[in-house]
Amino acid sequence: MKQDHPFRDEKEGKGVKRITIQSLTGRFRRVIPHREEDVSTQDLGDVAATSLVTLYCHAVETLSENPILSDPKAVFIVRELDRRLAGSDERLHRDLVGRSLDPRLVVHISIRAKRYDDFVREFLAKSPAGVVVNIGCGLDSRFLRIDNGQVIFYDLDLPEVIALKKEFFDETDRYRFIASSVFDNGWFDRVKAHDGPFLFVAEGVFMYLDAGDVKALFVRLAEEFPGSEIVCEVFNSLWLREPMHAMMRFKMQRELHLGPDADFRFGICDSREPEGWNPGIRLMDDWSYFDSDEPKLGLLRIFRHSEFLRKIQWTVRYRLG
Repeated sequence: MKQDHPFRDEKEGKGVKRITIQSLTGRFRRVIPHREEDVSTQDLGDVAATSLVTLYCHAVETLSENPILSDPKAVFIVRELDRRLAGSDERLHRDLVGRSLDPRLVVHISIRAKRYDDFVREFLAKSPAGVVVNIGCGLDSRFLRIDNGQVIFYDLDLPEVIALKKEFFDETDRYRFIASSVFDNGWFDRVKAHDGPFLFVAEGVFMYLDAGDVKALFVRLAEEFPGSEIVCEVFNSLWLREPMHAMMRFKMQRELHLGPDADFRFGICDSREPEGWNPGIRLMDDWSYFDSDEPKLGLLRIFRHSEFLRKIQWTVRYRLG
């Protein structure tokens, strides 16, 4: 007998059970009153602000019919952030509060999050007590979605992001925060205190960072965490050339209303390129969200048959060391 999802209530529409805001009220009882010391979303830089877009996409999709992703924690958080963002002069903030998000973006973000959850579950199926480091975590609730009762899970992001995250999530003995740049190698020792094995996850992060720094990080991870895996989203370096790069900047700033620093800087030409950075980096597989059979993709699924379109922005998984 099929068991209902624990966050679904009895309200139905067109025969499909849906998650509603009302059904979440009793699920997350942590009350977050207005405080003067509330972390301001204005403190987030342009790149960090992209995490708000991801969060709101999760919430919108969770409340849709036949949701791709179930993320009730995102729904809970956006109700609080709506209060803080209301009246903001930032166009991005107004779009978020008004739920003026491109439906295609919502589908893309949700398919990606679901697949990354599955990457983690695949790792934990082999190593139930493994260590996962979620790089550039934002306000994501991945730990809540994949927790198997044994995993050690680290959420890593910039201090201003972690400060905001701490208002909505509590650390435990298995769920911990690292407030740091991913390029500050000081966090390595904290993670290496565990025996492993290790999985590093970077969803929608590396393309915003400098290419030299990303390459150096890959090499260092291969040296410091032999036998580990990394799953990350990458961008096609061909699209970093003009005029394609200008088209991307236009989309990011004029259509999505992100700040000027939220610009793609890093890319690779194919999935095997990082193997040339260090002999300890070996491709396991890759994935594009066009590979999904999700009905909400609609006609975009045809893009899976074009390698050029399939790999404008895609995901790669490597074994390190």
